[in-house]
Amino acid sequence: MTSYVENETDEQFNFDIKKILDDVFNEALRQEACPYEAQVNLLITDNEGIREYNKQYRDIDSPTDVLSFPMISFASEADFSIVEEQEADYFDPESGELILGDIIISADKVKEQAVKFGHSEKREFAFLVAHSLLHLCGYDHITEEEAKVMEQKQEEILNRLSITRDNQ
Repeated sequence: MTSYVENETDEQFNFDIKKILDDVFNEALRQEACPYEAQVNLLITDNEGIREYNKQYRDIDSPTDVLSFPMISFASEADFSIVEEQEADYFDPESGELILGDIIISADKVKEQAVKFGHSEKREFAFLVAHSLLHLCGYDHITEEEAKVMEQKQEEILNRLSITRDNQ
């Protein structure tokens, strides 16, 4: 498993961004039974930066907390069999790892939402990473049923890592 992190802000957190990303990444892949070594890219930006990405890619001119850019067009959630049919499109030729996609997180939103929801910045960051990784594995939350599934899976990941609202 490989993850890459770029922080284009001056924001600092009281936890190791890369360690939390890797812990959540490993747990999400384990939970979703990913049969491959995989890689993901994370960009930390600010509200203005994520607003620009949101406008460019989703035509929504406002900041958001997290954006996910999956590389795989899953037929159904976490059904990794699709990648075998188009191996050249989904695997890094140098490492042989499955390229899941890119995540963009607003550091400003991590800080704002941690205060709003009454938990730590670490918990908020881990939650956004888990949420995004599930998107990269083919999950969505368009319907109420889909949202419930994602919420349950996010909480399971964080609970197994002991990154809960109570245990910060």
